[in-house]
Amino acid sequence: MANGVLIYAEIRGGELTNATWESIAAGQALAAALGTTAKAVMIGNGLADHAAKVATKDLAEVLTIEHEKLAMYTPDGFAAAMVEAIRDADPEWVVFSHSYQVRDFAPRVAARLDRALIGDVIKLKVENGQVTLVRQIFQGKINADVTCRTDAPRMISFQSGAYRTDAAKDGSASVRSIATEVGSVDIRWTAEERFKEVKGAIDLSAAPRIVSVGRGIKSDENLGLVRDLAEALDAEVAASRPICDNGWLPMDRQIGSSGQTVTPQLYVAVGISGAIQHVVGMKNSGTIVAINKDKEAPIFDLADFGVVGDLFEVVPAIIKKLKE
Repeated sequence: MANGVLIYAEIRGGELTNATWESIAAGQALAAALGTTAKAVMIGNGLADHAAKVATKDLAEVLTIEHEKLAMYTPDGFAAAMVEAIRDADPEWVVFSHSYQVRDFAPRVAARLDRALIGDVIKLKVENGQVTLVRQIFQGKINADVTCRTDAPRMISFQSGAYRTDAAKDGSASVRSIATEVGSVDIRWTAEERFKEVKGAIDLSAAPRIVSVGRGIKSDENLGLVRDLAEALDAEVAASRPICDNGWLPMDRQIGSSGQTVTPQLYVAVGISGAIQHVVGMKNSGTIVAINKDKEAPIFDLADFGVVGDLFEVVPAIIKKLKE
């Protein structure tokens, strides 16, 4: 009988992704709610160091599948390896991050096993052993409750930022290698050089502190004020969609449903009203500080700390204090 939770730990560019720790946090939470255990699985070649890092979390076991054909990502190889891992662990639930890689190969896994894959989940609820998954539809305007009625294993992927990386509980797990038949798999894809972002682009999901700016800044000529605040906080600068649409900041700085999803320790929203399209990209930040002259702005419903006032007066005062 299927039991437990199996979590996919993703490696990209030779490093464990932030989404891996978010997935571990999600998998641990699901396992705890069901009164069962969680395992992690890693796919690749030369995984010892990465497996040791994952083994520092509260998991029953870390499984590794290694082969020279898995040294570079291919959907054929990784799908075949993941099927082997699922058959070995026999889990009730399989947890992925909703990354580009997962979106490429996980549907193949679900098809081979003839099971459901529910993607882009933002949270879960468990009542009397029944798992309800929450997904956002209509660009985040509506939350939909989804239940899975197929037999195990049931597969889900969590949206980036749905769980915090520091929510993954520490522990000590053993590491076990799984024998693989990937060597006999026909790899129909040739891996080319990994896609690179535009020169100068930044992964805001890894930033511990972010200062984000919205329409309230009025003009691109006033962005220097936001940059000064970010410098004083040793933070990255980000923005809501209108700022990027106007070309005041590059698109890789956009936070929201059509931009990046972030979970920094500190998120400072400057002149941002709090439209749902922006909120879905930053709502799981550690501490949220909002500065807006409209006391009815929706961003204040989400903020831990709010300052109602003119940002052109408030921000310079904050910078002055920080420099003191």
